[in-house]
Amino acid sequence: MGCDLVVVGLGYVGLPLARAAGAAGLTVTGLDVSDQVVSSLCAGRSHIQDVTDRDVGEMLAAGLTVTTDPAVLAVADTVAICVPTALAADGTPDLEPLLRASTTVAGHLRPGTLVVVESTSSPGTTDELIRPILERTGLVAGCDFYLAYSPERIDPGNHAFGISNTPKVVGGHTPLCAKRCAAFYEYFVDSVVIAGGTREAELAKLLENTYRNVNIALVNEFAMYCHGLGVDVWDVLRCAATKPFGFHSFRPGAGVGGHCIPVDPVYLMHRADAEGFTFRTVATAQQVNHEMPAHVARRVTGLLGDAGCSTGGAEVLLLGVSYKPDVADLRESPATAVARCLTGLGATVRFHDPYVDRFSVDGTDLPRARDPYRAAMHADISVLLQGHRAYDVDRLSRVARSLFDTTGRASGERVVRL
Repeated sequence: MGCDLVVVGLGYVGLPLARAAGAAGLTVTGLDVSDQVVSSLCAGRSHIQDVTDRDVGEMLAAGLTVTTDPAVLAVADTVAICVPTALAADGTPDLEPLLRASTTVAGHLRPGTLVVVESTSSPGTTDELIRPILERTGLVAGCDFYLAYSPERIDPGNHAFGISNTPKVVGGHTPLCAKRCAAFYEYFVDSVVIAGGTREAELAKLLENTYRNVNIALVNEFAMYCHGLGVDVWDVLRCAATKPFGFHSFRPGAGVGGHCIPVDPVYLMHRADAEGFTFRTVATAQQVNHEMPAHVARRVTGLLGDAGCSTGGAEVLLLGVSYKPDVADLRESPATAVARCLTGLGATVRFHDPYVDRFSVDGTDLPRARDPYRAAMHADISVLLQGHRAYDVDRLSRVARSLFDTTGRASGERVVRL
């Protein structure tokens, strides 16, 4: 019995994709290397914030099957590779999960199958690395099977835009591959955009998030400059944002985090460096954003000093340690670097996050405050790192002994903003 779609990798990209395809009436199988992920999903429990337990139950009832057995690939009409592509320990792109997944797919590839890569990668990865792996079978891309790249555009916590109403970019190894891929996504995506090829689609993904990285770096640097001038950067941004053309507002913060913004520029620069090209603007932006946690720690140290308190031995409360508001995701969160800086200066650091129960820095778990408002009353200084909607910012502003706000949301006599 055939299967319309096998999703390889059931993380924050693969599981929503499986849900969207299944909701459109396609038969879907999920394949993951983690026994824990598979057993949890089979029991109706989701490990992804944007997919609820109820969603998983409905997916299972509609026919979703989940397995660790790659034999399911042999009956797939379409295979979507959605494995993580993060950074290695040395800060370089880590394509090993993608290459392993491609090798697994190759072991069960049959003629007529569409293979789509959704994992973020450097330009050329699909054609130069993945295609040769798949063609070791003797099958030829564009002739015997279809090969395409379609970058994921998942935004965790975004309830306005999901898979169906976010335009889907597809780039094929050949025009026929692109046409076949577009036809697949048109089953459950409102708008499909065909790129010139796989490299164009790969670079479109990198450009989208590098654009954000560079502009965040600009406003972060503005924040540091405005502090030196004694100017309110938030008022500067408010005024600039009133221009109805030629300006798109970004907000400063403690740094950048998540699976895309701090990572995608590395994939871009790594490939460019290998070809002798330097993205000077991107490299500078990376440096600025990398320096923001230390800047936040220096600001905290200065505020403690103004209050006659030494950083060594001071109690600091970090509020919101995930990488963005209203999600539980800690990947590349700048809170880790902020905490590392402060503990390195001798501060006692605690944290609270309504979505995070455990927060570790260099292998050491930081103590979690149960009540953020009570903890703020006792801490020498509280640092609002993420503007979770669960936080009553007005209340925090009233009860905190001192509140350093990196989000620009708080106000009051005890509040100092980034």
